[in-house]
Order: sequence, then C-alpha cells, then structure tokens
Amino acid sequence: MYMSYVQLEKVANSIRQNIVQMVHDASSGHPGGSLSAVEIVTYLYFKEMNIDDPKDENRDRFILSKGHAAPVLYSALAEKGFIEKDSLKTLRRINSKLQGHPDMKKVPGVEASTGSLGQGLSIANGMALGFKMDNKPNRVFVLLGDGEVQEGMVWEAAMFAGHNKISNVTAIIDHNGLQIDGKNEDVVTVEPLDKKFEAFGWHVIRIDGNDFKTIEKAFEERKKITDKPVMIIAKTIKGKGVSFMENNAGWHGKAPSDEELSIALSELGGNK
Repeated sequence: MYMSYVQLEKVANSIRQNIVQMVHDASSGHPGGSLSAVEIVTYLYFKEMNIDDPKDENRDRFILSKGHAAPVLYSALAEKGFIEKDSLKTLRRINSKLQGHPDMKKVPGVEASTGSLGQGLSIANGMALGFKMDNKPNRVFVLLGDGEVQEGMVWEAAMFAGHNKISNVTAIIDHNGLQIDGKNEDVVTVEPLDKKFEAFGWHVIRIDGNDFKTIEKAFEERKKITDKPVMIIAKTIKGKGVSFMENNAGWHGKAPSDEELSIALSELGGNK
C-alpha cells in the first residue's frame, strides 16, 4: 500500500502518543528507546514489508531484538489492525498478552519472543537462511539497539550471516547513542560500527533514522544488494518527539507522571 511522507508522519505521531500513554498507564516500561525507533518501525510496517496478514506464509518477518522497546511494536501492531487498540491500556498488567517483552505465543504479528539482548540477529539468520534454502521470497528484518550490540552473540551472528551470504536478512541498529547506564561511548564503545560489519561481509548503510526520506533511500539501496546481508545504522534521538525525554538516558526505562504525560501528549499534538 502506497503511503506518502505526510501519511507516514501521521501514523508515526499516533504511535508516539500510544507509547507515552501506555507506559504511563502501566507505570513502567521503556519510552526512550521506543520513541527513537518509531520512524523505522512505521516505515517497515506501513511501507516496506509485505505483512498485511500476520498468518500469510509468504509474509516478511520483523524481529524486535531489543525486546524492551515492546511499546513501539505493540503500537505499530495496533495501528496495523493486528491487535485491538484498547489492549494497549493493558501493557505489563497481570494476565495481559502485552507483557514488558513481546510474546509470540500470545500476540498476533510478533514473530519471536525477545527480551534477552543479543539473540534477535541469530533468530533472524535462522529464519532467513531457512527461506533461502526453501527458495521462498520472504525477507527478514531485525531491529537491534546500539547498547545491545555490546553483546558477543551479535558478532557471532554477524560473522555467520556474512559467511553464508544471507542476503534476505536486513538488520537495523537504532543508534540513539544512549543505554541504561549512559552514553555507549562511556559504557563500552560500539564504534566504528560500519567498519566492523563490513569486515564480516555486510553491506552497510548509515542514515538519519528519524527521517522518512533517508529511510526510504536506504531501503531502495538495500534492494540492489543481492549477494550479502545488509546492515542499516540508523542515527536516532532517544525519546524523539518529547522534549524532556530527548537525548536523556534517564528516560530509558521510566514512566511519565500525570503532568509529564500531559506535556508529552500536548507536544505530540493532542491528548488521549
């Protein structure tokens, strides 16, 4: 389905409102890294992926490796119509299907249960390699956090994908520069990410991950790569869209108060 930049921005803004509202209602959750990934997830679900039916065997797959950013995935699934919007109010509640990390057995559209950081790329590799071996058209997309890339398992998976030329897997790093303990560069630097993945045999694209035009250009470039896996390093702003959350590591895993919610929703164009 064709969507203009204006339409994509409208969906993204709605997803942002959903995120701050649901984390507030749950009194816990991870708004910062959910908000930074909104444009990436919006573009994938509403422009790039063949995923109109979560039960279609030929659908593309999306894996949220940084599972703590579940609010952005749940919000996208709700906007897509895979889950009820009212269910967003139940985030992290006892007996809710929308737990703090995605559960593939309970939530339509969730392809892998994630949360233990570092595992998503290996899962994506397995799915994508299986599709290639069966000569199927399915593509696999996986979103990682930049702090998550400090996990050793990510580099084993990167080496495996490069060696096996798993060309139907696309990884995206939500590179907002912050993790729960502060700046990546202060905790364990992850740079130079581009040179590291290129050394493992990946085609690497660096973009502004909060701009739909550059995201679109990246995926157009991606389509031309048919002989190796592709890594998109998306520079983003943690807490994007909410002034007091932007570039603030303190909002990695913190719920807004009633007053903060009101301010956030006002900045995002409305109250729910």
